[in-house]
Amino acid sequence: MQTLGFPTTDRFGPEQVVFVADPEVGLKAVVVVDNTAAGPAIGGVRMALDVTVDEVARLARAMTFKNAAAGLPHGGAKSGIVADPSMPAADKARLVRAFGRAIRELTCYIPGPDMGLDEAMMAHLHAETGRVVGLPAVLGGIPLDVLGATGFGVAVAAEVAEELGVLPLRGSRVAVQGFGSVGAHAARFLAERGALLVAASDSRGAVVDPGGLDVDKLVAHKADGEPVHTFPGGSPLDPGDLVGVDCEIWIPAARPDVLTEANVGRLRARLVLQGANIPATPAAETWMHGHGVISVPDFIANAGGVICGAIEYAGGSRSDAFAAIEDKVRTNTRAVLQLAAREGIEPREAAERLAAERVDEAMGYRRG
Repeated sequence: MQTLGFPTTDRFGPEQVVFVADPEVGLKAVVVVDNTAAGPAIGGVRMALDVTVDEVARLARAMTFKNAAAGLPHGGAKSGIVADPSMPAADKARLVRAFGRAIRELTCYIPGPDMGLDEAMMAHLHAETGRVVGLPAVLGGIPLDVLGATGFGVAVAAEVAEELGVLPLRGSRVAVQGFGSVGAHAARFLAERGALLVAASDSRGAVVDPGGLDVDKLVAHKADGEPVHTFPGGSPLDPGDLVGVDCEIWIPAARPDVLTEANVGRLRARLVLQGANIPATPAAETWMHGHGVISVPDFIANAGGVICGAIEYAGGSRSDAFAAIEDKVRTNTRAVLQLAAREGIEPREAAERLAAERVDEAMGYRRG
């Protein structure tokens, strides 16, 4: 992780960049609180060996826009812990608790689960801070990764694309880059709507079957600790070749910047549903727009998780959360795609315009 340097600032933020460390347990982390005009900032904690300040800052801005677009009373933030997420659970818990102690007084930030950390780790974090979203159900939380809140929202965005004439879901072939807590649930919800999963990848490999992969069996295979490329119901595939799989829907659901100028030209899908945060570079977004590929931006398509977290934080129920996801993701996806079509602009530009207007309004109230 870069140790010096402040992210680029603009009228929205970031408001705070906080570096934390605990040499005794080997903690190195950064928190970026981007904007709190609408309320305390919600944003996940990700754990990765290669996380950087710039990545966390970009993700924090995405959270500002995600919360604003969803009409939630929260701003945006993000944090990153520099560590191997595959470490033993006890070691991870010690690291997460140390992080919690370090941010205990940063009360404008409400952490949640993100890549590398699950609901169990949120329980440890809550024990130190008293403020977390995505807690286990036994602690009164709505376990968004277990229930698939984000994946459900991705499927709702796909339904809107169908309603607007982009493509029919029934019979559409789907490829998922990152068959984890978001991608697996997105595949499941889309399969319930008649789509066909034909390829998937995880951090260790990829699998393909043009005739269709059994989603439930692939989920069970992963739950046993096995990588997707060893799934007996398909054939191994080089993960780098997933972008070129013949399909109608392509879902990036893992790391940032997986679609770039170097590989986006191989994309054969008609619809990209951004299940991950910032999964496409600006050049890739422009290429897709210019080649007729509809790309639903991350903070529109994958807002289900933060909507669920906000409902949990406010004391709502699972049914409240999924009803809110259905309503907000459907409304915003339709607004963004219609504005993009009407003005001939990229969907991301349309989404950022919608979110920026809402953040500006909230900041105006704060200034009086």
